[in-house]
Amino acid sequence: MTALTEKRHAGGFIISEADGHLSRDNAILKSGQNLEAGTVIAKATSGGQWSQVDDSGSGGLETAAGILYASVDASAGDTPCVVIARSAEVNGHELIWPDASPARDLVEGYAELALQEIIVRD
Repeated sequence: MTALTEKRHAGGFIISEADGHLSRDNAILKSGQNLEAGTVIAKATSGGQWSQVDDSGSGGLETAAGILYASVDASAGDTPCVVIARSAEVNGHELIWPDASPARDLVEGYAELALQEIIVRD
């Protein structure tokens, strides 16, 4: 029998969000990335594009500012996406952080998301 692997669902990490989709924003994911739903992302201070958080980055990319709502393949170019940008509770076990993030950075990342009123529950 063939084993099936279930992929991440759009918004599957959300516990609750504000009424009327107030928690969500339309955004642009910077080219060169293929990210899954639940990836913690940052907003560049120049250009306003979103990218996966880069702990060693600069220009805003080192600061968690939202969570990618659905999987997006932007490997061929900048691609529209939906971001949970504010006022939500999320399941911390369903979030995707950069591979290099040590535990102390997760605490810092949770605090950065809390500034956007995104509360991480473990």
